[in-house]
Amino acid sequence: MRKDFTIDTVSGSADETAFVEAYWTRVWEQEGGPKGAVSKIPSKPEFRIMKPYIAQLPEGARLLDGGCGLGDWTLYFSRNARPTLGLDISRDTVAKLKSLFPDADFAVGDIRDTAQPAESFDGYFSWGTFEHFEEGLDRCIAEAFRILRPGGYLFMTVPFDNLRQSLINAFDLGRRAEPNRQPVRFYQWRLTRRELRDCLSFGGFQVLDIRPIHKRQGVLRSLHHELGLPYEWTLTKALSALVSPILPGMIFSHMIMAVARKPAEHR
Repeated sequence: MRKDFTIDTVSGSADETAFVEAYWTRVWEQEGGPKGAVSKIPSKPEFRIMKPYIAQLPEGARLLDGGCGLGDWTLYFSRNARPTLGLDISRDTVAKLKSLFPDADFAVGDIRDTAQPAESFDGYFSWGTFEHFEEGLDRCIAEAFRILRPGGYLFMTVPFDNLRQSLINAFDLGRRAEPNRQPVRFYQWRLTRRELRDCLSFGGFQVLDIRPIHKRQGVLRSLHHELGLPYEWTLTKALSALVSPILPGMIFSHMIMAVARKPAEHR
């Protein structure tokens, strides 16, 4: 597991929970706030991977969207006969979601301690959230295990410590730190497939699948970080779209997704 760091310009607090809330509140504000953009959900790789497992759940099965952000996934499943609770640490974002979508179920909560009853969900999905606490993923995984019913599924993504990232770290090829941009603080963990599998297995889960996803986003990030091409340039976006289909995912994919199951015989 490797640590990524960022500049803290938002929280003004040494408390990690306060930083995480402030950081993601700002991210969602910069993205324009909740819009209910559910139409693209079925085309996302996460959805394609989880779809056959969700189809196996009984009618009325309850889902948790841990770290729901702008709430699009919560809204999608809620509107497609899958009761879903959207949980997020950002109080401002959840307040907006409740105001805009009163027919959906949103709540403020910390994925390390959701305050939800034990064995109360049949499925739990969480995209890019478990990695944001410096203590590691164990508390998030333990809480997921606690609140899932026996036989329930966990779907999650974390940043991928791919071969490109390993080479960058091994040969110190990263960008030099810019001066006068303190304070630097922990931002996220980056994991290999084996590390994610071990974390889930040690947490009691049966690991069903782990695979790299979001290769185009990884290529875009490589063009920006290693070659200095701005994200917003049309050239950068066009190059990432052109070359990503022919590049290996083990080198360029930005995230890895795991599908895990709480043993059905667990009591």
